[in-house]
Amino acid sequence: MSVPMLKIGAVLSTMAMVTNWMSQTLPSLVGLNGTTISRGGTSERIVSALYPSPEEGWQIYSSAQDADGKCICTVVAPAQNMCNRDPRSRQLRQLMEKVQNISQSMEVLDLRTYRDLEYVKNTESLMKVVDGKLKVASDNPRSLNPKGFQELKDKVTQLLPLLPVLEQYKNDAKMILRLREEVRNLSLVLMAIQEEMGAYDYEELRQRVLLLETRLHSCMQKLGCGKLTGVSNPITVRASGSRFGCWMTDTMIPSSDSRVWYIDGYFKGRRVLEYRTMSEFVEGQRFMQHTLPHHSAGTGHVVYNGSLYYNKYQSNIIVKYHFRSRSVLVQRSLSGAGYNNTFPYSWGGYSDIDLMADENGLWAVYTTIPNAGNIVISRLEPQTLEVLQTWDTGYPKRSAGESFMICGTLYVTNSHLAGAKIYFAYYTNTSSYEYTDIPFHNQYSHISMMDYNPRERMLYTWNNGHQVLYHVTLFQVIKTSGD
Repeated sequence: MSVPMLKIGAVLSTMAMVTNWMSQTLPSLVGLNGTTISRGGTSERIVSALYPSPEEGWQIYSSAQDADGKCICTVVAPAQNMCNRDPRSRQLRQLMEKVQNISQSMEVLDLRTYRDLEYVKNTESLMKVVDGKLKVASDNPRSLNPKGFQELKDKVTQLLPLLPVLEQYKNDAKMILRLREEVRNLSLVLMAIQEEMGAYDYEELRQRVLLLETRLHSCMQKLGCGKLTGVSNPITVRASGSRFGCWMTDTMIPSSDSRVWYIDGYFKGRRVLEYRTMSEFVEGQRFMQHTLPHHSAGTGHVVYNGSLYYNKYQSNIIVKYHFRSRSVLVQRSLSGAGYNNTFPYSWGGYSDIDLMADENGLWAVYTTIPNAGNIVISRLEPQTLEVLQTWDTGYPKRSAGESFMICGTLYVTNSHLAGAKIYFAYYTNTSSYEYTDIPFHNQYSHISMMDYNPRERMLYTWNNGHQVLYHVTLFQVIKTSGD
């Protein structure tokens, strides 16, 4: 009886040594000693960079203009573009996909071997007990009585499931070695193909670039609206006036007209200053003065196609004042709209009715008693000031610092003070909303006017006696045919 038990002891001792080898060697085999097919390795980064998820069209992040007046825009081309149809590009893609498949297979192996390794570790104490009892039995066979023998036999039975685990370990280790060799071979082939692709004729490359530029310009022609994804750092244009006020350029006329309008204060305002250019505004010289026929309320005025739209003081009447003729073309009551500090923004200032413009036209942002103080959006007909359509956003106006429209979407800030962010967006095209988290730097800690100019794609703000600009970044998906 002692001889079979000694054989079992030898087997278990061997198993212990294999376990020790596995715990030290196999993890390095699984990770391949930090080669490029590890989880965080270069190969996976190359794959994700070369083959992003396919999209419906060109993705364009666009901003307004830089300091030199150049258009700022970043384009992400769709994955299925003309370059993918190049034979060598197709070969490279197929090889990279094969490498990716290998990497995924190794991830599966890694997971399985890790699980099995945990099982081996958990049986280590049991193996030590069995090994100790076998040594005692080997030294003194008579000490092993029938009860002790049965206990030892039961413990050995518990260890039997370890044998297929170790067998799988050995097979996995062999497979990993084969995969490692295959990856090495593929890497050499990839390097050769990449060198070959780098040998394109200069003129061919130039033609490809020209074609890409043509397609980009074509996309830019279609570029209209997008979703706000970011706001730049503030650009202080001038420091003038009181704590409250508004300033703006025309939101619709051609870019050749660079006039700037400036209204200081929010209470019973009638004086509007007109500067011919932005540079003259910065210098604060050579302006023309307009005197409005009615007092205005708040800072929510807007210049649209050569006319100033403003809220008449102590009323819910909107006035359209034409600068060239210096006359009121039309005025109309905004039915049910609160006024005279009934439903202002959080900073007050008779900001009950906020007029604004975007790519989709002229808007009024206000609230009514039936809407329980929640922000209401109405799209206006610019010639007659008739309400074309109205939306109830459900967002309390007194909790808003300021708001502005971009591409038919109302964006609302959660405060007019330091630490404010763009917190809420209401989409008129779907009558839906979402809470956002778009930070911007409120440099002077008290914003009393914030309006978007679709012609320049910039935010105009009045911040504690400072006239400040922000570039905006919009995201569009431009659907193209033939991709």
